[in-house]
Amino acid sequence: MELIEERGFDRVTVGQITERAMVSRAAFYRNYRDKYHLVEEIFDEAMDVLRGSVADPDAKPALELWASFFDHVAHYHRLYGALLSHRGSQWFAVRMRTSLSAMVAEHIPSSGPTGGLAPSLVAAMFVQAITWWLDNGRPLSSQDMAVQTGRLAGAIIAEANSWKGAPRPG
Repeated sequence: MELIEERGFDRVTVGQITERAMVSRAAFYRNYRDKYHLVEEIFDEAMDVLRGSVADPDAKPALELWASFFDHVAHYHRLYGALLSHRGSQWFAVRMRTSLSAMVAEHIPSSGPTGGLAPSLVAAMFVQAITWWLDNGRPLSSQDMAVQTGRLAGAIIAEANSWKGAPRPG
């Protein structure tokens, strides 16, 4: 985290990571292909829990699941804060939006010329909300962030669901 904060993610090398972590490069490469793989593993773990919980009919309510995602972000706040900051990585922001968009798309009709618009908007809103939350020192609880972003996402999703069969302007 310190390296990303100091130098920016794109300028950090595996050599610098292993030196700072006091592990050999060989040990690093036994577990990860590169620095991107390291970050993806952390993020994918959270997404797998979120996706698995959503797919489980006996899972917690959506609000609890989303709050648990914010808990995950809070637990790794230095990593997410560093990656989503101005010194972070555009690669990671795109990766996060893409994953969230795919998850949202499973719950929104995607036919027609604007089929991917709503999931993309919701994903971008979530990433921006997380960035705001971290940049401002997490002024709201995970639960409050889940409620507020959930309401905003719900409004976008409700609007997108109304597009099906609705006459198009112009």
